[in-house]
Amino acid sequence: MKFAGRLVLGTVMVLLLSVVVLLSMSEVSLRHDLEEDFAVALTREAKLIRETIPRDSALWQSEVRRLSAQSEHRITLIDRGGVVLADSDVPGDQLATLENHATRAEVRSALGGQVGRAVRGSASIGSTLMYVAVPGGPGVVRVAADLSQVTETVRRAQRSVFLAAVIALLVGCVLAVVAGRSIAQPLTAISGAARAIAAGNLPRFPHSGIPDIDALVGALRQMHLQLAERFDELRREQAETSAMLEAMVEGVIAADARGRVILANEAARRLLGYDSGSPLPELRQLFRARPAREIVDAALKGEAVSDRDIEIDGQTLQASARSLPTGGMVMVLMDQTEMRRLESVRRDFVANVSHELKTPLTSISGYAETLIADRPDSQTTQRFLEVILNNARRMQRLVDSLLDLSRIESGSWQPSPEAVDISSAAREVREGLQDLARERGVVLETDLSPDARTIVADPDAIRQVLTNLVDNAIRYTAEGGKVVITSRKQDGEAGLGVVDTGSGIAREHIGRIFERFYRADPSRSRDEGGTGLGLAIVKHLVEAHGGRVFAESERGKGTAITCWFPLLLQDGNAGPPENPSSKA
Repeated sequence: MKFAGRLVLGTVMVLLLSVVVLLSMSEVSLRHDLEEDFAVALTREAKLIRETIPRDSALWQSEVRRLSAQSEHRITLIDRGGVVLADSDVPGDQLATLENHATRAEVRSALGGQVGRAVRGSASIGSTLMYVAVPGGPGVVRVAADLSQVTETVRRAQRSVFLAAVIALLVGCVLAVVAGRSIAQPLTAISGAARAIAAGNLPRFPHSGIPDIDALVGALRQMHLQLAERFDELRREQAETSAMLEAMVEGVIAADARGRVILANEAARRLLGYDSGSPLPELRQLFRARPAREIVDAALKGEAVSDRDIEIDGQTLQASARSLPTGGMVMVLMDQTEMRRLESVRRDFVANVSHELKTPLTSISGYAETLIADRPDSQTTQRFLEVILNNARRMQRLVDSLLDLSRIESGSWQPSPEAVDISSAAREVREGLQDLARERGVVLETDLSPDARTIVADPDAIRQVLTNLVDNAIRYTAEGGKVVITSRKQDGEAGLGVVDTGSGIAREHIGRIFERFYRADPSRSRDEGGTGLGLAIVKHLVEAHGGRVFAESERGKGTAITCWFPLLLQDGNAGPPENPSSKA
């Protein structure tokens, strides 16, 4: 619908609504005022009747008929029990057939000492009446009048108002048509000029003679000039931005609100594996990995994503995304593959050194502090110095073991097995960790089977396995707990293990505790000084001997970790069990 039609239609609708509201409000207001005046007149009449009622009850029926004939209103006398004693519209011999009026609203109010009023249909005469009752006489004097006079008065007034409203509506429609045409014509010409500007053609601006519309035409003309200048400036900026994007080593991708790629520089295409001329699919198809899709979804919803790593085709990309003010998003991709590899190497090295050298360093520091602070006798000093020297040498062996672990993982390192006295190795481990156990209130014990006191394995590897297992067990055992070094022989295998009464490990973590850097309880591992590397070292050392490591644990009931080594015969052949998992 055109503007002129909308203007006329809107004006007519407003006028119609005004007429409807006017008629409704006038009816309600006029009826209310007339009924109030009617009620006041009936109240006054009821009070006058109350004063003129004779004392003789035998005259009441004739008297109310006489008064009703003068006023043309129905008059009723009711006693305090609600019984009708006289009624101007009911013969005297039929009064007994009338129902009790004590429940009528106006009668109840009058019996309570107040003027009562009600509007309802009368069952006895079949019309709508207004009832006004006042206390007095035999109990209550009630006057009723037909409201048809009020209704007729309201109808006459409504007819007059409706006629005036129709005339106003017709005049308003004519004025709306004239005003709509005078405004619509220059607006139509302005819309034509706007379309010409949008199409890049020379616009024709109208002159309407209406100050407001002429001001709009002037603003449109000025806008046309400014747009031409800004378009030229935008073209220059777009060319500069495109050159800068293509020169960036970071990949840049821009998409609209639906996820369709609208811009991608050469670096982004290279990182995603697309040629320069090949079209790019939508973002949700371009990034199929879940972390990448989460970044895309978050940015399209208006959230900012910063420096989040994603894996695409074996590459580690650092992605940052921001939503655009007009909808859509822009994403920046940086190739972090080599950087992450170097960081991983650095973290692995630092973690290994920190974890494996902590125990001997603690022993060296403790004995050295004792020598400095207590100045013991020469025999004790000699023993302490020997312990310090042993731990220093052990540190060297641990450093070599870290290098060996790297060689084990690459397959270039092999252990040098020889007969190892498990009792001696366990005693050495206990002495090295006794201070830590005493500090934590943990008891260290050994339970070695008589037929499994010697094992053919790399001595340094055995000591490192026991050290890591016992150290972990102490750290996860509460005060008053116990850590036991065990050995046993079974089905062609020698089992070397550590059992504790500590906090235990949840079942869902059992299968992963031997992974490098994996922590079943990360927060507690940090508090206890662990790095999540000790059990990984144990696993690699045992597997390098052709053995296996198994763990049994239940949350709150401790942990048992057993390292099964194949029993080496004199000819050097190994005899591993057929199903080592049953020994776990």
